[in-house]
Amino acid sequence: MSVFTITSMLATIALYDRFFIPAARRLTGLDRGITFLHRMAIGFVISTLATLVAGFVEVRRKGAAAAHGLLDHPHAVIPISVFWLVPQYSLHGIAEAFMSIGHLEFFYDQAPESMRSSAAALFWTSISMGNYLSSFLVTLVHKFTAGPDGDNWLPDDNINRGKLENFYWLITLLQVVNLFYYLLCAKFYTFKPVEVQLPAATKLHGKVVGDKLTKEDGFELENRV
Repeated sequence: MSVFTITSMLATIALYDRFFIPAARRLTGLDRGITFLHRMAIGFVISTLATLVAGFVEVRRKGAAAAHGLLDHPHAVIPISVFWLVPQYSLHGIAEAFMSIGHLEFFYDQAPESMRSSAAALFWTSISMGNYLSSFLVTLVHKFTAGPDGDNWLPDDNINRGKLENFYWLITLLQVVNLFYYLLCAKFYTFKPVEVQLPAATKLHGKVVGDKLTKEDGFELENRV
C-alpha cells in the first residue's frame, strides 16, 4: 500500500507548487504562500486525521469479520476490500508532503549557515528516535492493557480479538496533544533576522545607510518567509 503514500505525496507536492502557492500568495502576500510553520501545522492536522481514519477502518474490518463469523479465525481472509486502506495511506502521503518538506525548509532557512547540514541530520535523527519511541509505546500498551487472561489491545495470535482501533485512537490523542504543543511553540517562535545586502551608501528614506541592513533597523522586509 505504500504506492498510494508515495503517489499522493508526489501529487501533493506538484499541486502545492502549481496551485496552492499562487493562491495563498494572493491572500497572504508572502512569496512562499504560507510560512514554514503554517505548512508544518497543516501536515500535523492531516496526519492526525489519517490516524483517526485508520481507527474507523479497523472497526469496519472487525465488523466484517464478526458478520462472517471469522473473529476466531485469525488466518482466514476477511471479505472486505483492501482498498479501504487507501484513504489512510493517501492522507499520510499528503501529510508528509507538508510536514517533512516544511521541516527541511525550516531547518535550512532558520539554522545558521555553518549548521545547516547538522540541522538536516538532526531532522533524520529525530525520525529514527520516533521509531524507537513507537516500539516503546507498543511495549507499554502490551503491559498496561493486558487482562487477567493475558489478552491485550495488540495480541500476537489473533488481532481480531484485540483492540487495534483503541491503539489508533490513542495515537490520535497523542498527536492532538503534540499539535497543541507545536502551536504553542510556533506562537512564540521568532524568525531569524535576515540581512539584506545594499549598495554602499544607499539612500533610504532620506538618509544614507551602510551596505547591510537588517529587519531590526526598521527596514520592512517583504516576503519574509
